[in-house]
Amino acid sequence: MTWSDPGSSPTAGPRRARDAAPHDSDLEADVEAARAGSVEAFERIYRGLAPAVASYLRWNGVGDVEALTNEVMAQVHRNLPRFTGDLDGFRSWVFTIAHHRMVDDRRARARRPDPAGTEVSEAAHTGDVEVDAFAALGDERLRVLLAALSPDQRDVLLLRIVADLSLEDTAVALGKSRGAIKSLQHRGLATLRRQLEPEQAEA
Repeated sequence: MTWSDPGSSPTAGPRRARDAAPHDSDLEADVEAARAGSVEAFERIYRGLAPAVASYLRWNGVGDVEALTNEVMAQVHRNLPRFTGDLDGFRSWVFTIAHHRMVDDRRARARRPDPAGTEVSEAAHTGDVEVDAFAALGDERLRVLLAALSPDQRDVLLLRIVADLSLEDTAVALGKSRGAIKSLQHRGLATLRRQLEPEQAEA
């Protein structure tokens, strides 16, 4: 099964999973209907969550965002009958799949480096003061800031910001302890803060 392009407008910021998805009651009903085999229900799930999945993959430097998003959502579709849990657990489960596919893509790209690089066409938006300042910067500067983070720090911040996962769900997705996730988030934001302070002082 394939679906339409999950991409976003070139000027749109990263899609949060909760912002893009249907209301909880609608999503809950769609998950149950899709588990029972409803194609229409899964298409609504796709339209609600695929933009946030695409945003997460794009900021992680995935080469073909549309293709990998479709692969992620196809895996969600295949495995949905075996899913158990609440709505937060469902979002976490979707982004755990996205993270695993992103890691596979990262490893494949490391074996076959792309000299042209990866274009990032979105501006960030979060509730953290440091990352709100980060959001106002141009794409090239954003790439430099992201590159300054360790892969683990970048993974944590993107799962917390774009996927809107809790500390606990981020820990599950990355296979780390809650304390490790808090530490990575703290260090990642500290790195962003150190880089942004001179720019904020000049503003």
